[in-house]
Amino acid sequence: MSSFRRFAVALLLGLIAAHFAFAQAASSSSNPPPVPQVGQDQPPAQNQGSLSVQARIRARREQRRQQAIREVYSHLYDVNVDMGYMRFIPGPNLQRVTLYSWDTAVTRFYNRRLGATIDGRGYYGTPYVGLNFSSVTKPAVSVYTVMGGPTYRFYMQPRFSLALRGMGGYAQGNFSADTNGFGGKALGLYPDVGTYVGSAAIIGEYNISPNLGLRLAPEYVFTGFGSTVQYSRGFTAGFIFRFGKQ
Repeated sequence: MSSFRRFAVALLLGLIAAHFAFAQAASSSSNPPPVPQVGQDQPPAQNQGSLSVQARIRARREQRRQQAIREVYSHLYDVNVDMGYMRFIPGPNLQRVTLYSWDTAVTRFYNRRLGATIDGRGYYGTPYVGLNFSSVTKPAVSVYTVMGGPTYRFYMQPRFSLALRGMGGYAQGNFSADTNGFGGKALGLYPDVGTYVGSAAIIGEYNISPNLGLRLAPEYVFTGFGSTVQYSRGFTAGFIFRFGKQ
């Protein structure tokens, strides 16, 4: 009888324990798992997709820009046909005169940035030499130059570019042809001699198409007529034609 009572008490305690265990399990399963907060555990998929699309758009734009740069600046030769302007001292004691010029040059590029230029020019003007013993007060003078040197593009975009150019060479002055036989030196002009010439310029180009562009080149020109140095400022401007492939 006592063993039966012990068994009944143990069974009752087991049923009570099982009831509380079942209730605890049901309560745990009824609570949903916590939802991760946006921006804390992981970025939303929509934001990730938007960033990916923007990155692809930027990459495609940069690819198109680089392709356009290659199309314009991968030509082997540049040929420019220009007109120019220079303020020049035609004699040791004369005032500056405006010389107008034609200018033709060919540049051979070894890569997109570095090239070698050969340049030929003719300058023309009529300086005022003052009242003198002759009837000539504004004789026509001319200077012809042949130069060569490096050209370096330091900034390139599909539509425009900037470059530096330095050249040196030979200049031939013609100062006495229009002096009625008196000679240029008698009128205060330099003698008709050949001398050195140098030029330093910055070149700006605007591209109309990959093969055709407009150019403007402010420059500093120095010459050595009359055993002195003439420092002249001016510019050239015109068209540039590109052909050949590197």
